[in-house]
Amino acid sequence: MSNDTQVTWLTQEAHDRLQAELDELSGEGRAEIARRIEAAREEGDLKENGGYHAAKDEQGKIEARIRVLTNLLKHATVSEAVFDGTVEPGTVVTAVIAGDESTFLVGSREIVAEGSDLTVYSPVSPVGAAIVGLKAGDKATYTAPNGKEIAVEVVKIERYEP
Repeated sequence: MSNDTQVTWLTQEAHDRLQAELDELSGEGRAEIARRIEAAREEGDLKENGGYHAAKDEQGKIEARIRVLTNLLKHATVSEAVFDGTVEPGTVVTAVIAGDESTFLVGSREIVAEGSDLTVYSPVSPVGAAIVGLKAGDKATYTAPNGKEIAVEVVKIERYEP
């Protein structure tokens, strides 16, 4: 097993939602795509069978999502966000980054409710790593992928509420 495995923090609600998605994909999702592939096979020549190729592509996407969800849930830490006034996974942060104010969640995209347009930064991303542990009013810098040093000031921190 790789030492690069990243632990993801999830709320109980997010964990339950992802587990339900995994259960659906692993059960009925797989069965449905198998039925579609079989029906397309019965149509004849597979080389020019668009339905067959579309179903096989869909099968690949389902299997990839199953692998992602299985790994994520296996290595997830499930708890309510600990909010002690510092930036931690599960907090929504308003910060001034390179002069522009933005609001984002520190954590995983998987914990954000569907339909939300909240930007998410991993706690191990350059900006996430720079601000984890900071309090409102604290300043830090991080190195962007292009090598530039970018200033960030934490303005406000709130507990994430889905």
